[in-house]
Amino acid sequence: MAKAADGTYVNPGGEFTRDQRYIATRITADGRDGYPVAPDRYRLVVSRACPWANRTIIVRRLLGLEQALSMGVAGPTHDKRSWTFDLDPDGRDPVLGIERLQEAFFARFPDYDRGITVPAIVDVATGQVVTNDYAQITLDMSTEWTAYHRPGAPQLYPEPLRAEIDEVNAVVFADVNNGVYRCGFAGSQEAYAKAYQRLFDRLDWLSTRLQTQRYLVGDTITEADVRLFTTLVRFDPVYHGHFKCNRQKLTEMPVLWAYARDLFQTPGFGDTIDFDHIKRHYYEVHRDINPTGVVPLGPELDNWLSPHGRDQLGGRPFGDGTPPPPPPATEIVPADHNPLG
Repeated sequence: MAKAADGTYVNPGGEFTRDQRYIATRITADGRDGYPVAPDRYRLVVSRACPWANRTIIVRRLLGLEQALSMGVAGPTHDKRSWTFDLDPDGRDPVLGIERLQEAFFARFPDYDRGITVPAIVDVATGQVVTNDYAQITLDMSTEWTAYHRPGAPQLYPEPLRAEIDEVNAVVFADVNNGVYRCGFAGSQEAYAKAYQRLFDRLDWLSTRLQTQRYLVGDTITEADVRLFTTLVRFDPVYHGHFKCNRQKLTEMPVLWAYARDLFQTPGFGDTIDFDHIKRHYYEVHRDINPTGVVPLGPELDNWLSPHGRDQLGGRPFGDGTPPPPPPATEIVPADHNPLG
């Protein structure tokens, strides 16, 4: 069984397997794991290229946690060792003072042998990683960081809908979020065909579900929409070609394409997307799939701003809340990386 640098595997049958042994420490309101919620204590480390990290950027924006939880942005590419802070002027995160994210992992676990992944939350004072459990991070932002939510923050994980949100998230993760990777890294034709069929069966299921309702669960944006969006927004730039998910482009799936545009044009979603970083990460880092490292120039992006018509289905994007304000000046995606710029 071959292990990749990020802790993923391809088994002898050619099937891609993701190592999900993340650091399960949680930052909670009561501090029961030793890490209480507190403003300015932690730093969220992300890459705008990564769909798992992109979830945390979106949720942080929607909930208005920018003032309580600072954010460091790693570059779009990395080597076998770690994500690096090559976007910063001296190649070091200005708050943590480190060049590579692995330094924070090794500061807490000197013998850490799993993938050095984003998103990760680091305790600033000690320089030690607290958690990289991306699925739990966003849920805790909604449920544990409430004292620091902005006025008008939406309910992304409302208690009455949690069971349904969890159910939808489970199948979307298995078949779509992780499904595109199972296609892209398949080591045999049989494994690829199986993953391909499973992916598009689930996309068809999602199209049917979303044909008559604006959002995945209930009539407002929830955690489920965030998790699906970060895969859909990468579909045509990366997954369709690079990962061989090529039955159809997103732009050829009318319901999902309209749904994705609806979210993209919603404050807090599209304004977090860096298409340049997305393409550079996948095409430059995955040399086993793309040996030349050549990055495609397309696709055109202006169509993300075209009318979507999804508002005719009703729904209230933020429920009883309000849209987030524009991102801080230091977190604006460069204009040439995003059609919203």
